[in-house]
Amino acid sequence: MEGTDPVNKKLAAALSGGAVLITALTGCGSDGGGPDPKLGVWAKKVCDAVPAQYTKIKAANAGIAKIASDSDLPPKTAKETYAQAFQDMSDGYKAIATALNGAGAPPGVDGGAQRQQDAVKNLNGLATSYADLKKKVDGLDTKDQGKFAKGLHEVADQTKEIGGQSNSGTEALKRLEQGDVKEAIAEQQSCKVSASAPPAAKS
Repeated sequence: MEGTDPVNKKLAAALSGGAVLITALTGCGSDGGGPDPKLGVWAKKVCDAVPAQYTKIKAANAGIAKIASDSDLPPKTAKETYAQAFQDMSDGYKAIATALNGAGAPPGVDGGAQRQQDAVKNLNGLATSYADLKKKVDGLDTKDQGKFAKGLHEVADQTKEIGGQSNSGTEALKRLEQGDVKEAIAEQQSCKVSASAPPAAKS
């Protein structure tokens, strides 16, 4: 895939921090003591949705990273891999946003409702952005090498912009995950599992 290899690497680099947003929910340790039981119930609703989506997002990142190391990949195969990866990332962030929205505001937490809404908004924004990328990739012309390379350049640039959204989403989750919320999430086995799970191979 001559001419597109540097773009593949650029895309892989732009996406390398994609799963950081999810580890904001899963990478914490418990300080002990135990939070309010109601908050534990809330944390379980959120964490039970995380493992499958965390695996899906990490696998999507891994799939794109693999393309970056395979310069001989046919454009059609690359297009299909990008499209599936962006769709998986969109679905993953959307599902976590839905779970967080469904759980509602963390009980007994000052400002918890606003922090929860901010996190949901950021996650939904990321889901929409990756869905837009998927549509853009779907429209790439694999028969014309020049047009395909140009289209990938545009996708890579758009992916870098999404990186800023991902940073905002990470910060929103960190604001949500403070004090008792952090402890409640840390005590959920499902969040512990997803934090330590390796990326799943794409089938």
